[in-house]
Amino acid sequence: MKFSSSACGVFSGLLWAASGVHAQEAGSDERQRVEPVIQKTIENDAYDKLLSDAKALMEAGKPGDAYRLLEPFEFDRAGEVRFDYLIGIAALDSGKPDKATLAFERVLAEEPDYAGARLDMARAYYQLGDLSRAKTEFETVLDQNPSETVRSTVRKYLESIEGYWAGKRTRFSGYVEGTIGRDTNVNNAAESADNIITPTLNPNMVELPDNYYGITAEGEVIHSLDAAWRLYIGADMNQRTNFRQKSFDMFNLEERAGVIYGTGTDRYRLGFSGGQNNLGGARYRDTSGLNVEWRHAVGASNQLNVFGQYVQYRYADTALQSNNINQQVAGIGWLHVLGDAQSTLSSSLYYGTENDVGPNGGRTDGAKHFGGLRVGGEAVGEKAKLYFSAGIQQGNFDKVDALISGQRSDRLDDFTLGVDWYLDNAWTMRAQWVRFNNMSNVDAYSYDRTDYSLSMRRNFR
Repeated sequence: MKFSSSACGVFSGLLWAASGVHAQEAGSDERQRVEPVIQKTIENDAYDKLLSDAKALMEAGKPGDAYRLLEPFEFDRAGEVRFDYLIGIAALDSGKPDKATLAFERVLAEEPDYAGARLDMARAYYQLGDLSRAKTEFETVLDQNPSETVRSTVRKYLESIEGYWAGKRTRFSGYVEGTIGRDTNVNNAAESADNIITPTLNPNMVELPDNYYGITAEGEVIHSLDAAWRLYIGADMNQRTNFRQKSFDMFNLEERAGVIYGTGTDRYRLGFSGGQNNLGGARYRDTSGLNVEWRHAVGASNQLNVFGQYVQYRYADTALQSNNINQQVAGIGWLHVLGDAQSTLSSSLYYGTENDVGPNGGRTDGAKHFGGLRVGGEAVGEKAKLYFSAGIQQGNFDKVDALISGQRSDRLDDFTLGVDWYLDNAWTMRAQWVRFNNMSNVDAYSYDRTDYSLSMRRNFR
């Protein structure tokens, strides 16, 4: 068979085109095989450089910088032993033992016999103050037959823990404080009688200002049963004497006792209290109660606080016993430690009820439901501390008040501003300003009050 020259040209062109397509496909397949390898190599090189840079920072004494370098990659790299151990060391050496324990736990989950991670885990618990768990981890390190250098280090830690428990088994703390001040409304009464609808006005229903002096003392003993359990007992005393308004002199004494349980990030407290209050030199009111509290550390800078209390108030004077109440309060709070590890911000929300249990039908206004919000803060320096607190509380009563033909409703606002000067390790001077404003739809219960004071405190530890 003969082909024309034109046909041969077409056939050659098809062969050339086919060979080009085949070469293209071969090149594409090769790229598909090679490109992931190249990408993986680049990623591995970048990862190795990341770890290398972090190690260099650690060796240069900059663990905080090393931690900040590694932290953005923790979510993706968690579970990789090299990464977890390095970020754990960086966290531990930069004052973040809580973060370190999480990293070391991941290392030990992969390699339970990793003695270095076990030792550093123990060090992290030691820094957290969880001495019981630290002791367990240190003893596990000894069981792994470490070098003599490591063994010596572990023994020093264990001796320190035993020494701490022995020396801190029973501790006393307390203070005595003297105060002078001025109170613009010692009796929490209305400013004037102009708006009070009442047939006969008791003089004590109008605010009475006065200067005062006082003394306060507090003491508490805590006895540790072991690393987790502690018992406490304490008492507070406050005496406040007015220069002129002697019928409103006050004396308060409160006793308390209870048990504390705490390990790691959690602390539980159960306590009982009792108190006596004198007014004008005569027994005025007694209290007895129960309180519970749970505190949970959320990282190194935050703390959750859940609390509740039950208190009985009983009046000594028969004429006042209709005001006897049982009070229940529950709330939740949050504390945040700022970057200097000393200054703080705090807040809390609470709700409570007061059941009127007095004779002759109980309190005139009946039972009470109330709720409130509090915020506060402290800015701590080397020689002084500036602090503030503010609160709002709304209370509603369930009986109809004859003066307004409705149910009484109160709102109490308060604000405190003060400064402490640390004169030395034992002596503190305090200047404080406190403002109260109670607004009520029953005018007799509305009042303003401002208290200015200067105190000197002697601390005992």
